[in-house]
Amino acid sequence: MITFKKKKVLHEWTTDKKLSGQTIGFVPTMGALHTGHLALVERANKENDIVVCSIFVNPAQFNNQADLEKYPRNLTDDLQQLQEAGCDVAFTPDEQEIYPEKEQKVYDFGHLDKVMEGKYRPGHFNGVALVVDKLFRIVAPHRAYFGEKDFQQLQIIKALVRKEGHDVQIIDCPTVREPDGLALSSRNARLTEAGRREAAKIYQALLMARESWSDKSIDQIKQQVMAYINASPELKTEYFEIVQADTLLPAKEADTHNGNSVVACIAVYAGDVRLIDNMVLNS
Repeated sequence: MITFKKKKVLHEWTTDKKLSGQTIGFVPTMGALHTGHLALVERANKENDIVVCSIFVNPAQFNNQADLEKYPRNLTDDLQQLQEAGCDVAFTPDEQEIYPEKEQKVYDFGHLDKVMEGKYRPGHFNGVALVVDKLFRIVAPHRAYFGEKDFQQLQIIKALVRKEGHDVQIIDCPTVREPDGLALSSRNARLTEAGRREAAKIYQALLMARESWSDKSIDQIKQQVMAYINASPELKTEYFEIVQADTLLPAKEADTHNGNSVVACIAVYAGDVRLIDNMVLNS
């Protein structure tokens, strides 16, 4: 595995490989890698000649400085995991390399970045868009791989690709879960023992919502899920929304009959650790 720190050198390398007819799959990460990330790398390996993975903790997407400071970092371990997973190239830039000067660009995603995560983390998705746009320009991949756990982020990135005209195919990959259903996340490492045990209820709540979709109203499902989560002394719901998958607009009961995918999206605090998850309800 080759490691690059400079964007110019990486761009020249990937351009040369593309000119030789090789396809490039790209997995952007913030490090603290787990099985979910490695599943993206493995999928990219199957579908491309070369896999590039970036490791960069993007300060622009943190609206909470304490959250940025607490974000787990272990580059040596991350690189070892990538090598074992068959990654060809690791891109590990520092902040100055990605943001040589202060960024002023503000994207207009309409309502996509105003709801759910956008409501509670103002500026978060603009920060995501800034770094993904830069990484796509540096790597210029044929395909880029993202986990469905960050469902709203996926819609933002697809909108970014359309808006900026990137010639890249966005590949959605299923959420990877622990045996008890908890979605894998780098933040899970920060959970207390009690918080980790109770966090499994997030997945159970989503299953409850899916099972109730055909015979309860949306308001009833929302009340049921929030009551279930908030009954735990370790958990507190920040939001629970049921939305149309493609628009992120509030779903209606009629969506189950008119072909629209409906997704339940949730954010929960387990102590001071914020966890998100989602599930398609009418699959």
